[in-house]
Amino acid sequence: MKENLKKYLTELIGAFFLVLTVASTALLGSEGVIAPLAIASALMIMVYAGGHISGGHYNPAVSLAAAIRGVLSWKQLIPYIIAQCIGGVLAVLIFGLMAKGSIIVIEPANFNLKGLLIAEILFTFALCYVVLQTATTKNTEGNSYYGLAIGFTVLTGAFAVGGSLCAGAFNPAVALSVGMLGIIPVSLVIWTIAANLIGGILAAIAFKLTYTEE
Repeated sequence: MKENLKKYLTELIGAFFLVLTVASTALLGSEGVIAPLAIASALMIMVYAGGHISGGHYNPAVSLAAAIRGVLSWKQLIPYIIAQCIGGVLAVLIFGLMAKGSIIVIEPANFNLKGLLIAEILFTFALCYVVLQTATTKNTEGNSYYGLAIGFTVLTGAFAVGGSLCAGAFNPAVALSVGMLGIIPVSLVIWTIAANLIGGILAAIAFKLTYTEE
């Protein structure tokens, strides 16, 4: 039980700083490439910080893919997701407290639903697939690049489709949080979460089809 609590706390902390970075860069006026770079870097450093404890998921879609892959027990899946979502919600609340009066008022982005679904599924798939291939196998065990690979997958997705076709969440906990922040409408939050989970499931299936077991 104690070891499980350490894992859940690690997931909460990582999701917290990921979402806090999303909120700060989106609503405090970060320009150009700063927001994608900061968000991808936040994920990367938290993956390196917590990967040896919890796997460094910070993302319900990644946790679902890991459960299907067999490296996360099904009984831990729901606590992982709860911890990740709590971390995201806490980040939104604390961001509101510390940035009160400095937040830029924006209109919620209203993306085309078809484009949003395809974009979120594809890049959540890419993210989960990269996590499974670089951080859950014996063939890549102990490598030093997994955090970079994971962070840069998010960066690639953010540059490719984030803000143009979708919110660039690739993560249900992030999708929930950007909805709370008013960045996207609530109706699109639900579709984004669904797309992220589908992407995670497809990534786990693709992993099983492509990976040669040790």
